[in-house]
Amino acid sequence: MNLTFSPEQHMLRDMARDFTNSEIRPIASQIDKNEGVPSELLRKIAEVGLFGTSIPEEYGGGGFGKVGFCIAQEEVSHACGSTAATIGAHQSIGANAILIGGCEEIKKKYLPKLASGEMLAAFALTESEAGSDSFNLQTRAEKKGDKWIVNGSKVWITNGAIADVYSVFARTEKGITGFVIEKNFPGVSVGPNEKKLGIKGSVTNTLTFEDVEVPEENMIGADGRGFLIAMETLNSGRIGLGACCLGAAKELLELSTVYSKQRKQFDETISKFQAVQFMLADIATAVYTMQDMVYRAAFKIDAKEDVTLDAAIVKLYCSETVSDVADKALQIHGGMGFSAELPLERFYRDARILKIFEGTNEIQKLIIGRQVLKQNGKWIS
Repeated sequence: MNLTFSPEQHMLRDMARDFTNSEIRPIASQIDKNEGVPSELLRKIAEVGLFGTSIPEEYGGGGFGKVGFCIAQEEVSHACGSTAATIGAHQSIGANAILIGGCEEIKKKYLPKLASGEMLAAFALTESEAGSDSFNLQTRAEKKGDKWIVNGSKVWITNGAIADVYSVFARTEKGITGFVIEKNFPGVSVGPNEKKLGIKGSVTNTLTFEDVEVPEENMIGADGRGFLIAMETLNSGRIGLGACCLGAAKELLELSTVYSKQRKQFDETISKFQAVQFMLADIATAVYTMQDMVYRAAFKIDAKEDVTLDAAIVKLYCSETVSDVADKALQIHGGMGFSAELPLERFYRDARILKIFEGTNEIQKLIIGRQVLKQNGKWIS
């Protein structure tokens, strides 16, 4: 497989890196403290096209596919996990469910506005009794005339308070079905922002639907086929999550390397200590491995190949590994790493959720195990 980036993809990386360094990095600490991405920053993200990186050009997006999305998310994650989560929930799962499963009419209706950032999206699958058991949805959609009436609630919805549209999955007589529900539809209510350990700037909310009338044309795909669309969307999202892990790990490696060359103990820099060199070696090895698997999977998804196994492996390995990287980086920094004066403790907190959302790591192990059994242990590269 050729994993070489095109000149256009290199230009995208340069743009995303420059934007991150000039607009996101200076306020990343404030985003965490204030528990929200400023509306002005959201506007700037829209202006440079980072809300539509992966959306095809025919719908107003950048047309960079999953590889381009991962490139951009990697760069944003160098500075702020909260901002990356906001972009990811909007584009990689919220809008992507429409792109993956929607008919041409619904794509043309919503994707151009989502690509431009005029509208923001969220992905609404999880319920209080249907987290890892996502098939056990209790939210209901009943057909009445030319409309669907939706009742139920969703929890832990990233972008819930700031999104304009939700890709919502509900149970009908034929099974699980996806719908695009706008926030301003009568009967939609949004709960308060959740207080969280990490990614505090990414808002998370409960959504409630009370007799919400949804136009028939707002169905995503066919009645009863929504579960497959949701799972394919999550496969894509897991690869994007891996890119966020990669960006954070690269940042932590750079911070730790620079600090080790400056910090002195016993009359020499700690970079000369074998214990520190070993930790840097572990982090570098993790970065090397994550980079290869993330982009290998991203290239496969752009080639329309099945990435069920790849996505689960990327999500499991990268989320587990970035937590270990954050721990080692904090250890290298010692007491300063534990202080809020440096971003290490923020990266440490932000990393923890990555083992949980987009499907817990325990679920990823089940997927991997079943895929390995299905293939009789034969690896398909």
